[in-house]
Amino acid sequence: MKNFETISEALAELKLRGYVNDFNLHPEWIECVPMNVKLKPNEFHVDEVYRFEGATDPADSAVIYAINSKHGVKGVLLDAYGTYANSLSGEMIRCLTIDRSTQH
Repeated sequence: MKNFETISEALAELKLRGYVNDFNLHPEWIECVPMNVKLKPNEFHVDEVYRFEGATDPADSAVIYAINSKHGVKGVLLDAYGTYANSLSGEMIRCLTIDRSTQH
């Protein structure tokens, strides 16, 4: 996995590799609003994760998930690191990790 200096650099590279959609995080699913797609945890796979630490403020930390779905929808989920950790279901937390044993 490549190391990126900035979030914008990571997003541009992932877009070139087909992760063109933007996902939003919900406690029980992720969704791509423009495509009207909601994916439950068993319908997507996290291919890559990139974490970015804020240089001076821990609140500036972020994480990018490169997501591939069973339905062929690929995209990214950009989240402030840990912001929704307490509100996610256990299944969602498990799905937001890289699992190299399963591929879609």
